[in-house]
Amino acid sequence: MISLKGQLSFFSGELIEELETHGTYVDLHEGTEVLREGQYIKMLPIVLSGAIKVFTRSEDKELLLYNIEPGESCVMSFMAGLKNSASRVFAVTEENSTVLLLPANKLQHWVNQYPCFNQLFYALYDQRYSSLLDTINHLLYNKLDTRIYSYLLEKGKQKQTRFVEIRHRQIASELGTAREVVSRLIKKLEQEGKIRQLSHGIEILKEVTKVTKIR
Repeated sequence: MISLKGQLSFFSGELIEELETHGTYVDLHEGTEVLREGQYIKMLPIVLSGAIKVFTRSEDKELLLYNIEPGESCVMSFMAGLKNSASRVFAVTEENSTVLLLPANKLQHWVNQYPCFNQLFYALYDQRYSSLLDTINHLLYNKLDTRIYSYLLEKGKQKQTRFVEIRHRQIASELGTAREVVSRLIKKLEQEGKIRQLSHGIEILKEVTKVTKIR
């Protein structure tokens, strides 16, 4: 079992014991739906390994809001759980993941009883707000090909590899554009020597840090 103390080192020992007593460890396969739009939050996830993608949807378009990585949780679910309101987002696992599910009816108690519990969500709010500002700047000042390249770089850094196993349709969905547009701009990036398309994904040729291997 993954150590909760190792992932959440700023939590007190007493809080860790409470989370382990009331929480449920689950292993989820890639592509598992963790949260639906309109669903009332009964369990709050903390990711211990793997990753979860959180999306918003408007009509028939989806837009990636953020990724939940090990040691993190979902701020939108946290607020919905506290207020007992319906979720405005949906979430799926990006890869096989281990998650600790915390009962929403205990959140207010932990918020009141353990200041360190709030620390996690203050940090996540700050992180999501910074990401939002970055997204706004990308939309205002960068062309779509730059956004796609930055997106691929981020995916590579997350997995510490130059190879990103991804389809054009997924990129389009997560960036809120059309697959045909992504295919055209991916070809442009390849011609510029920044990436190389392979049969099962994309190899990044520049700027990825902490690379361990190329598949």
